[in-house]
Amino acid sequence: MSPHPSSAPLRTAVVGTGGIARSSHLPALQELAGEGRVEIVAAVDVDADAARAFADSAGIPYAGTDLDGMLDQLRPDLVVLCTPPAVHREQSVAALRAGAWVWCEKPPSPSLADHDAVTAEEKGDDAGPYASIVFQHRFGSGARHVRRLLQEGAFGRPLVAHCQTTWYRDQAYYAVPWRGRWATEGGGPAMGHGIHQTDLLLDLMGEWSEVRGMAARLVHDVETEDVSTAQVRFASGAVATVVNSVLSPDEVSRIRIDCERATVELTHLYGYRNADWRITPAPGVPAEAVEEWSNFGTDEPSSHLAQLRSLVDDITAGRRHPTSGPGGRRTLEFITALYKSAFTDTPVRAGEIGPGDPYYTELHGGAPDWAPAGLGTPATPGKEEHA
Repeated sequence: MSPHPSSAPLRTAVVGTGGIARSSHLPALQELAGEGRVEIVAAVDVDADAARAFADSAGIPYAGTDLDGMLDQLRPDLVVLCTPPAVHREQSVAALRAGAWVWCEKPPSPSLADHDAVTAEEKGDDAGPYASIVFQHRFGSGARHVRRLLQEGAFGRPLVAHCQTTWYRDQAYYAVPWRGRWATEGGGPAMGHGIHQTDLLLDLMGEWSEVRGMAARLVHDVETEDVSTAQVRFASGAVATVVNSVLSPDEVSRIRIDCERATVELTHLYGYRNADWRITPAPGVPAEAVEEWSNFGTDEPSSHLAQLRSLVDDITAGRRHPTSGPGGRRTLEFITALYKSAFTDTPVRAGEIGPGDPYYTELHGGAPDWAPAGLGTPATPGKEEHA
């Protein structure tokens, strides 16, 4: 398929008009609409009143509840999915079959099987249409600067890393029916919260080769875990730890990478600016090198806007976006491997999980004490479970 004509705005439909659509996607789309790069043509939601209110608030001409009907009638260029994970596969496939690119909120889909079914609809054309995932932390100016320095070897070899998403979610958060359930949320904090920091870690560190995981359900009465940890080995030989929690009153998101010539650290909560990055040189590193490392350039915060701008650039240029295809699958495969390792008490290697593996189709893998009622016996809150 040819790339979208660069002179024409991408006709864009928003599917799901809840909180994330209002707070993050709509402002980003409106910014690019003001630049003539997108045109918001439709709002779709299972709640007709919600769809109409969203459309009216933003001057969107079409509002409805029927995704297939909208796709057939309007044939949008881009479909932005802000819906719960359980419907991402079905909606992504429908949009791709209608000839639209897809930008899908996280978690992208509840299993690797679902993700592969979506990418199978792309027919292997890097120019698109294809489905991409909202992994906005890759796209801030800080990540771009540090990624370039790492790839150029400016810091020397990465040796040790730490990735931390320690947040706090109370019982009211889990009162929303689809949260905390494998079938509808896909997983706990490893999937639904820490996925952004994990994705950025993998983007900066390169291919992972092995993970050893641990998971627990310590407080919340849910199917999924509420805390997980992992030890990771990368193809480069570097090692890392990953911690995901929704039990942590002192909330923070952090990545730290110790290299031969410097330590790189990012500390923030839900999004970063250049000032949230710190580079500490090893003894003996020349001052001019440190000065170059410290020049992050124009500050572009990590955000939906930053990624959307990059996505539109890629669509109009006929390029594959970095969070589509294999670039998005790597993160989902890592999280799947973390769960499999935690629930089987064994290390899991990259490429190990495929068709025929129970973790390929369900992140709980049917494991005792973790599978939903009827497939296993739920664990007792407060009791740590490894397998």
